[in-house]
Formats: sequence, structure tokens, C-alpha cells
Amino acid sequence: MTIPAVYSPLFEARSHFITARGLRHHALVWGELTQATVEQPLLVLAHGWMDVGASFQFMVDALRQLPGWETRPIAAIDWRGFGETSTPASDSYFFADYLGDLDALLDALSPSLPVDLLGHSMGGNVVMLYAGVRPARIRRLINLEGFGMPATQPDDAPGRYVKWLDELKAPARLKDYDSVNDVAKRLRSTNPRLRQDFALWLAGQWAREEGGRWLINADPAHKRSQPILYRVEEVQAFYKRLTMPVLFVEADQTVYFLLFNGKFTRDEFLERVKSVPNFRMETIFDAGHMVHHDQPVELASHIAKFLNP
Repeated sequence: MTIPAVYSPLFEARSHFITARGLRHHALVWGELTQATVEQPLLVLAHGWMDVGASFQFMVDALRQLPGWETRPIAAIDWRGFGETSTPASDSYFFADYLGDLDALLDALSPSLPVDLLGHSMGGNVVMLYAGVRPARIRRLINLEGFGMPATQPDDAPGRYVKWLDELKAPARLKDYDSVNDVAKRLRSTNPRLRQDFALWLAGQWAREEGGRWLINADPAHKRSQPILYRVEEVQAFYKRLTMPVLFVEADQTVYFLLFNGKFTRDEFLERVKSVPNFRMETIFDAGHMVHHDQPVELASHIAKFLNP
């Protein structure tokens, strides 16, 4: 029987740990942080929900092969409760904490220079908000498929809190797996475009073996609903403060808006980002929501052209 090949990274990262806000945060670093300059600042990558920083490896491998990117420093963070970053003493997660963590991490990773900042999905939403709060810290901003959420109304609040309180009464759980191959199958069932060798490598980053089982590297509490309303007017107030150039990358085969059963559309998103002063949108073809897995080479080309035109 032929054993499936596992992807072998072309450019290995090293683990870098930062203690901030009571947690031990983990980042993967390619290159030397001290080599960042005003013209070629540190590129910081922020993953999405139920993902890890290592998820960007394929994209980084493609970037590293482009002119001017051979040694440029890159860091991919693990959000709190994901990957190798500590789990907080809490039973819920809130966006304000992600912003607080990111602020502390950037102070540690690039204390004296602005950074280029990229986020995927949930990470894309976080970096857009953060850049609106700390615009001077960001030279250029990239959002991969971080479209946001459906608008809410004040009358939605009581029901949201009822749902959240009810969820707190039961332990949160994530499915575990028999083997790393089963984890890879799970990844490919969610994203059929994911190459098998990518899936096998990612499985070893996305999960860990413990007691003979493979457990997802995420706090199950991430599965709990968010009681705080998503207020579009507030989000747009952040967007208006984005003084840096902003690139939004969408996948032509994204299923993102199908998740909301008509409650949130691409047209609504395009209306929201009209408030972003310096905004451009580009499309990656033959790709779904995990665009950095589906088309890492094409995505790397878009990133490189935007960050160093």
C-alpha cells in the first residue's frame, strides 16, 4: 500500500513565545525580527476561527520564493486558546481581547516600527478593527475573506444572552480522532480543494496526540455563541479611521455568505467598506474561503505586489 506523502515546508519557522496579558502567546517566525525596516517591515499573519498560525505555511513558502522576500521577517500568531497559545481562565471569547492581545504582541514583535498586517476570516475582522484603533502601527493592511457578520438590532440582545447563558450550563466539547490521517480527512471534508499532502501536514499542526487520541489544538469554548451584538455602525466608525492602504482578497468560490441564509450578502459588505478611505478588492480564482490553502502561490503574488508595489 502506498503511504500518502506529507508536505515538507520549504522554509522552516521557529517558535517564539511572548508573555502578555496573563497568557503565554505563541508565534511562528520566519527570518530575523531585527531585520525589519521602514521599507520592508515585519509582516504579521493572523489566522481565522478554529485555525492556527501554521496554516499560513504554504503561503509563506510561496512568498519566500519571490524577489525581495528571501529574508524579510514574517510572524504568524496563534490567537488565545488556539495552537500553542495558552487558554485563558474564561469560558468565553470576545473580540476586545483579540485586539488587546494583538496590541501587546505587536509591541513585543516590532516595538519601534509599524508592521504590515494580514488577517484571514475572523483574523481579518480583528485586524480591520485593530488598524482603526491603532492606524499608526500599520503600514499596509490585508484582509483575506474577513467579510464581517450580519447586522443586528437592539431587540436581538436578550435572545443572544439567553442562548449564551444556556450554552454555559453544558461543557463545550470538540470531536477527537483516531489518527492524524483521520484529522486530515476531516480537513479535506471541509475543504475538498485542499491537497492531500497539505492536509496531512496541517493535521499535525491543527491537532495533537494525547492519550492515544488526536485532539484539536483549540479550546472547545470557542464554539460557544457570542452574546455581544455586531453593530455595523460601530464597525464602520473603525473603518473610517483606516489611514493605510487596505487590500481585501476574496475567493471566487467562497461559500461565506451561504452561512447566513440571506441575512448577510456580498452587496451589503461592499456597501460597508465604502467607508474605508483607501480600499481595493482583488479576487483569487479557483479558490474557496481557505484561499491561503487553495491558491497559496497566486495569493503570495497578490500580497507581494500590494506590500511592495
